[in-house]
Amino acid sequence: MTLISHLRADALIRRTLLTVCLYAPAAITLAAEPTAPAWGFDTTGMDTRIKPGDDFYRYAGGTWIANTQMPDDVSNWDTLAVVARKAQADVRQLVDAVAAKKQPRGSIEQKVADFYTAYLDTAKINALGLAPFEADLAAIQALKTHEDFIALVARPGFPGNTPIGIGPSLDPKNPDRYVLEVGQAGLGLPSRDYYLSADDAFVKIRAQYPRYIAQLLNLAHVPDAEAAAAAIVALETQIAQLQWPLEKRRDRELTYNPMNRAQLLAFAPEFPWDAYLGAGGVAGQDRFVVAELGAVKDLAKLFRETPLETWRAYQTFHYLNAQADLMPTAFDDAHFAFFGTVVTGQPQQRERWKRALDALNGNLGGGPLSQAVGQLYVREHFSPQAKAEVAKLVDNLLAAYRKRIETSPWMSPETRRIAMRKAETVQIKIGYPDRWTDYSALTIEPNDAAGNEKRLNVFEWNRLVARLNDKTDRQEWTMGPQYVNAYYNPVFNEIVFPAAILQPPLFDPNADLAVNYGGVGGVIGHEMGHGYDDQGAKSDEHGVLRSWWQPEDEARFKVLTQALAAQFSAYSPLPGLHINGEFTSGENMGDLGGLSVAHEAYRIALDRRAAPVIDGFTGDQRFFLGWAQVWRGIQREESLRYQVTSDVHSPDPYRVNGIVRNIDAWYEAFGVKPGDAMYLEPAQRVHIW
Repeated sequence: MTLISHLRADALIRRTLLTVCLYAPAAITLAAEPTAPAWGFDTTGMDTRIKPGDDFYRYAGGTWIANTQMPDDVSNWDTLAVVARKAQADVRQLVDAVAAKKQPRGSIEQKVADFYTAYLDTAKINALGLAPFEADLAAIQALKTHEDFIALVARPGFPGNTPIGIGPSLDPKNPDRYVLEVGQAGLGLPSRDYYLSADDAFVKIRAQYPRYIAQLLNLAHVPDAEAAAAAIVALETQIAQLQWPLEKRRDRELTYNPMNRAQLLAFAPEFPWDAYLGAGGVAGQDRFVVAELGAVKDLAKLFRETPLETWRAYQTFHYLNAQADLMPTAFDDAHFAFFGTVVTGQPQQRERWKRALDALNGNLGGGPLSQAVGQLYVREHFSPQAKAEVAKLVDNLLAAYRKRIETSPWMSPETRRIAMRKAETVQIKIGYPDRWTDYSALTIEPNDAAGNEKRLNVFEWNRLVARLNDKTDRQEWTMGPQYVNAYYNPVFNEIVFPAAILQPPLFDPNADLAVNYGGVGGVIGHEMGHGYDDQGAKSDEHGVLRSWWQPEDEARFKVLTQALAAQFSAYSPLPGLHINGEFTSGENMGDLGGLSVAHEAYRIALDRRAAPVIDGFTGDQRFFLGWAQVWRGIQREESLRYQVTSDVHSPDPYRVNGIVRNIDAWYEAFGVKPGDAMYLEPAQRVHIW
């Protein structure tokens, strides 16, 4: 999924856990684009000295990998980042244009322009200093009780952090309603591994983390900053010890624990629920789903047992950390030096305009203003031809999935019947939403970057809370059309493909059919595959989380998924650092099922015609090269470690090599034989769909 939250301080942590994304994007920047012939694959990037069966990833892209210099302001660089770079440049041109002239007050153009220009105005930000934040910082210091702490942090628009987060979400067992979901939160570093792992790299990061905390506190003139930093790290380490590991958090059944308000208060009485719900404006709600059950209970006890003095220091740091980019340059520079350079290995901060666009779009393209920007984008940068061609491709992919389901050797008729209905009823959204977010209640002011951010977060919280008692909106998009990504939402049984991802080399209506099916076809198949991965398959055709599998089918399915997880757990991207096959299982299954079905769809698209040979490559060879081109990339060691310990997606090389070696057609296409490094005996290959 991404199992990546784009919501501040995990306050709405579970909302994004319901969607599974194509990849976790890195920050993007300008760099040379690959050259590709008219048929769509960059042959100049290949390294044909390498046998396809020894390392298909480098065979398909080794020369590009060896010769590409990573821009200094990114921590990894791949094909999707190149495509996103173009989308970013397109969005910048549009935003610069609306910002260059006065816009009608209240229009989306005015709101986008003023938010963007205020964020860019670092001279104004520096001149204001901490003045925009002084009232909040004073409120933190004035806290007298644990209830006061929660009431402040839960206030809409307040950039807080707590060990337990609460926020609106879809109800996995009733897709027609929303609930308040409760889950673990509270860390400052990317995941619990950063606190608990004995790996030397994590030990070094832990050594520098309190220095960074103290640096921010000193900049804000907080007394005894070093002692406070030590107490904060000790507290976050305790939180990490109580949190569930990432692979356990993926289990949608374990994390579905419905409660009413009385049950919630009795379950973890140490936590001031009344203060949290009252401050958040949701005191009248009586439907909750607790995610990490044992962790939430233990974190509630930790919250009450920890002295308020420690919580005040903790919240002061997290407040500063969350808004460092809106504070004077010294705060922003310190934040980048630690999280950018130390944690992800990025040598250089990105230009301010790029970060301004990120602030507009939101992390994962689902920020509160993303649809305002999206409206501007699709007016200029979405081709009806592309939508029509992709619709044909989607039809063939669905036909291929139905064929695979019909012929599945491990599935009983009853299970097959529901799986088939799921394929027949999946909702496909391409390009952009039919109905845009209404921004009339949002006020954005010029020259007020900090105020705009707060008003934006208040607007989004109020928008989500206002509909808690309404029927769910199945037409909603949680990703802007200008974003290069895609997602599957099991609760709505829907797949969403924003306009910006439908670009070369992932998709080109004028390119070779095989490359398109191996590229965007594999991507679309990946998202469809999430409906049948180890977690998505727990929802039926209506999106309801329930047991619809026959026991013997579930047992056979589990054998297959565990075999794939074991394969990936054996991969070691860095010495001593292995992929967590259980944690990445859903994405690996999405890749395997998606590419397998995309190949079937390619055969359907050929309609019994023989595929031509182009530049010496057969159709099947071009298909698999198209997939490899999607994931061609380079990555810094720190970023790789961050990904392996925090991200549900396997690193790029394994999304190619780890997948194709399980597909019989790849062996046939490239003549892979026993003795080749990637060769798997037929009995060891995992075939799910």
